[in-house]
Parts: sequence; structure tokens; C-alpha cells
Amino acid sequence: MRPAGGRPEAIIAVAGAAVAAGGAALSGDGAAIAAAMALVGASVGILRRLPVIACLVAAAAMAVSVAIAGLPAAAFGLGLLLAFCAGRWASTGGAILSALALLAAIEYDVYLRHDDGVPPIIFVAAACGAGIALRDRERVAARLAQRARELEEEREAHARLSVRFERARIAAELHDIVAHSLSVMVVQATAGQRLAAVDAELTAETFESIAGAAHQAEQDIGRLVELLAVERATEPAVDPAMIEQLVARAQDNGLHVTLRVKGDDHEVPADIAASAYRIVQEGLTNALRYAAGAPVTVTVRAAPSELLVTVRNDPGSPMSGLAGVGTGHGLQGLRELVGAVGGTLAAAATPDGGWELAARLPTMPRAAASTAHERGHGRA
Repeated sequence: MRPAGGRPEAIIAVAGAAVAAGGAALSGDGAAIAAAMALVGASVGILRRLPVIACLVAAAAMAVSVAIAGLPAAAFGLGLLLAFCAGRWASTGGAILSALALLAAIEYDVYLRHDDGVPPIIFVAAACGAGIALRDRERVAARLAQRARELEEEREAHARLSVRFERARIAAELHDIVAHSLSVMVVQATAGQRLAAVDAELTAETFESIAGAAHQAEQDIGRLVELLAVERATEPAVDPAMIEQLVARAQDNGLHVTLRVKGDDHEVPADIAASAYRIVQEGLTNALRYAAGAPVTVTVRAAPSELLVTVRNDPGSPMSGLAGVGTGHGLQGLRELVGAVGGTLAAAATPDGGWELAARLPTMPRAAASTAHERGHGRA
């Protein structure tokens, strides 16, 4: 960090001047050399803020000292200190310029004394290089610290997004459970009202279906609550055979459902099977809500690299108790669920006035699917 004001720099300059001048005086170098060395020592005070200027001033003072009576032994140590600080606090170009200026003053003294000029070059270059290396290391450390802060912020942002996504997923699953079960109960309750005065046995069966739907909803909601309450809970895997159970329950509740399974669905991944289950559940719920009494066809076809799920219902008369009560969250949640596994979802009216919900769910990674597709073309 740089000094907050001029007072610390002044104290350092005075102390450096006193030490350098005192050393020259004790060596008996004379007042002129002591004054020159005082200027060299004083330049240390502005090294942090103006490293290049400090080194140029010190080099000029050292050259004057050489011209008068030579360079004191302490001046060489000060030169190395100046070269190191220039490398640390100046730019690379400024550090090289400062080192060359200091080296020129030292080599001037070496030339007049007829000494070997190679060692000063090595020492000054090493001091300057050490300063540059330390400066670069500090910059790298600062960049790494900044990157660490950015990664921590990204981690926190990802955690917040994960929480939001999980809440949306739980809301969608809760919607599926409640909407399906309530639709079944409303349909059965309406039928029970009509049968109450006609057939007591059928009325009892209707209320048993209502109780079964309520019990199933209670189990599903309890499972969802357990997943939220238990730390690191793992959701039970959904098997493709559970779609058959779902369709069977819908048939027991009076819905005219036909299930068609094509291909081998035993190797379907758990997340794909869970998505297929939710698609069928949403399709049956919509059929109960908007086309009560209409035949429904559920088709599950397992292809080599994808699972095709279709729920199609014929046109029917919407029930006044259920038509128009949807929130739109069901299809929206399905699109997010299917998109999360890399699939596509289409929902549209059929030409005859019915409704079709169709999804393509990949059952293997895209790279593997592309390889299998290319192999198929090669055999062809």
C-alpha cells in the first residue's frame, strides 16, 4: 500500500539521508560526497510513489560523487536497494530504465578505478529482476484472490438458482399430485351424486374410488414431505411399469383409457421414466378435466435412443365442475421437466377436436445417440 500522506515519506527521506551522509562522513569521504550520498539516501523516501524519478536522482547523485572523489562502498548497497524497489514498484520499462541509470553510475566508478565491471552488472540485474518477479507474484496473487471472490459469488448465485429450481420442481410435482387426485375425486363425486338415488352398490364403489384417490394423494404428498424433511434423502426410482399402474387406477376411476406399449422399456433411465410418468399423469388429468367420458389412448414406444410418450383423448363434453380451473402450471412444469432431460414436448388440439400431448425423451447421451445413428446408416 502507498503511504497515506507525505509525512511517512518525509520521515523515510530524512532517515535515509542521515544514514547515507553519516556513513560517508564516518568513512572520511568529505562533505561533498556526504552531501551527494545524502541525496541518494533521501531518494529512498519517494521510491514507493515515484520509483523511476527516485532512481534517476540517486544515479545522478552517485555520478557526481564518482566525479568528485569516487563512490563510497555503501553507495553500491543503496544502488541494489533502489534497483530492487524499481523492479517491484515501477513498470517493466521504468524498472529497466532505472536499473540502467544506476548501473551507468556504478560502472563509471568501476571504469575510473579500473576494476572488473561484470559483477555490478550481475548484481544490479539480479536485484531488478527479483523486484520484477516479486511484483508479478503479487499481481498474480491479487488476480487469484479476485478470481476466488468471483467464484464465491458465482457459487452463491448458483446456490440461489438451485434453490429456486428445486422449489419450482417441488411446486410442479405437488401440482401434479394434487391436480390429478382432485380431478379424480371431483369426477367420482359427480358420478356419485347421480347414482345415489339409483344404485346404492355403484354409489359405494364410487365413494371407494374417491377414498382411494385421496389415500394415493396422501401417500404421494407424504413422500414429497419426507424428501424435503430428511437430509440427503433419495427419491424412489420410477419404473416404467408404474405407468401401467397409473393407467389401471384411471380405469378403475371410470376413465376409458387404453395403454399401448411398444418396444423394450426395461432399459429406460430413472429420470426419463419419471418424466414419462409425469407426462401420462398430466395427460390423464387434462382428459378428466376437459373431456370427461372421452376415450383416452396412452402410447409408450421405446426406440433405440429415445422414449416416445403420447397421451391423446377424443373430444368430449367438459364438466362444469372442472373446466377452466387449470392454472397453466401443469404444461409449463412439464416443459421444464422435459427440457431438463434434453427432450421435447408438444401439446395441441387434434383435427377431430380432441387433444394430444406428445413428448420425445432421449434415453442415452447425445454423443452415444449420434454414434448409434451413424452406425445404423453405415449398415444401411
